[in-house]
Amino acid sequence: MSSRRLLVALMAMALAVLAGCSEPSEPMTPTYKTKLSAEEMKNSAFKAEFPLQYETYLRNNESQIMTEYGGSVPYNKNDNVNPLPEGYKHAQPYLKNLWLGYPFSYEYRAARGHTYAVKDILHIDRLNNYSEKAGLPSTCWNCKTPKMMEWVKENGDDFWAKDFHEFRQKLDVDDHTIGCANCHEPQTMELRLYSEPLKDYLKSQNKEFKNLSRNEKRALVCGQCHVEYYFQDKEFGAAKKPVFPWANGFDPEDMFEYYKTHGNTTTKGFEGNFVDWVHPVSKTPMLKAQHPEYETWINGVHGSAGVTCADCHMSYVRLDGKKKMSTHHWTSPLKDPDLRACRQCHTDKTPDYLRQRVLFTQNKVWEQLMVAQDISVKAHEAIRMAAEYTGPKPADYDDLMIEARQMCRKGQFFWDLVSAENSVGFHNPTKALNTLAQSQQYSQKAVDVAIRAAAFTTAKDLDGDIKKIVPPILKHSRELQMDPAHMATHKWFKYIPLLPKAPRVWDGQTRLIPPPAPAAAPAS
Repeated sequence: MSSRRLLVALMAMALAVLAGCSEPSEPMTPTYKTKLSAEEMKNSAFKAEFPLQYETYLRNNESQIMTEYGGSVPYNKNDNVNPLPEGYKHAQPYLKNLWLGYPFSYEYRAARGHTYAVKDILHIDRLNNYSEKAGLPSTCWNCKTPKMMEWVKENGDDFWAKDFHEFRQKLDVDDHTIGCANCHEPQTMELRLYSEPLKDYLKSQNKEFKNLSRNEKRALVCGQCHVEYYFQDKEFGAAKKPVFPWANGFDPEDMFEYYKTHGNTTTKGFEGNFVDWVHPVSKTPMLKAQHPEYETWINGVHGSAGVTCADCHMSYVRLDGKKKMSTHHWTSPLKDPDLRACRQCHTDKTPDYLRQRVLFTQNKVWEQLMVAQDISVKAHEAIRMAAEYTGPKPADYDDLMIEARQMCRKGQFFWDLVSAENSVGFHNPTKALNTLAQSQQYSQKAVDVAIRAAAFTTAKDLDGDIKKIVPPILKHSRELQMDPAHMATHKWFKYIPLLPKAPRVWDGQTRLIPPPAPAAAPAS
């Protein structure tokens, strides 16, 4: 071959290589054909087919490892007084105050992990285990078990409004907790959705899960549960069915505006709003945020760059000398001393540098979260004082009280969106800090307007440290609410009823007292 021909051939090869580098193809995912039934839901059934993945999945049983701001120990998230496992230094002391009158005020613990989802919900005090009725609908099973697919198939949309207790003995606490079948088709192991509310959302957007990119699928499989949601009022469809409030967008203002038009309340000034409960102290119609990881991540620096949940929380590992695979130990990358998940991309940074950057963000967000929490408590107290004010009132008193409650509702919801999100702001630092700044402004506006409604007579009593004006409620539960002595320990308790003494009916899946006898048939 002449030198000229050789040069042309080499150039052609170089161009081919450059073309290949400039247009990378999406990596091909493995294909499988298992021996499992298409209806398989037991986690243990997947062990024989995928022993290495199952081995990493069992690591979710670890429940004693902490990071600086979280971890797996199920401490009370309002207790910053007692040490682990009862409390923790980075707890939020006003949670029981802010959720008073709502089941979250009875018990709210740090999650131990996906493998404990069924065990923990069966024992949580948010469910009324002292009654034949749980006080919460079957919707609460939605993010706890793949059995949802079976139950919805059997019951249709009637499932959601059924009582939670009806299903507590119809599953295995280990084999039917969150696991393989929540994310994978058992026969092919392709990613799938089991979540009815996410299916509904995609349908509303004229999208089909099977047509989405691999990256979108990897994020949405986690986004089945790590989202904000609410239980729909019957006027809008199936009663208590979970719905994602994303029609207007994923930001706090988008969701707050959505809730203004998707409820059935008739309270003056809140007509048509969706309301989770009415705070008994301020009489404010409230929203309870869930855990909006997906909405927080989606337009943050990682979400915008196409880095998905699985990239960080299911990083690649090698076991037994085999080819790399995604770990199924779903946990914080910060638990790994080497921060291997982060260093898949940040190859030029040391683990110590990366850890300090995460903590820098979390420290700043936590500081503002505590400020927003305090002002939200002050808003409820200011409205309470204004509602009980008996002196001469401004001509626009009623309008001022509505405005104060609207700002209180909005301020607490914005605080709660960051409080309930499980990254302490790291999934989207800009959004987290902006949301908390807005929360503080709305809650302070509630305080200011309530003071005006009381003809400025309450300003002096509200001046100063809120923790002295309204102490945090450290302990409160359903059983304690049956005790008159406990109910005399905090001035806000007079706004909730003393519960009648009642024996405990349920302990996990065990009934402690016999069920009531069936009603006698009417005489013919």
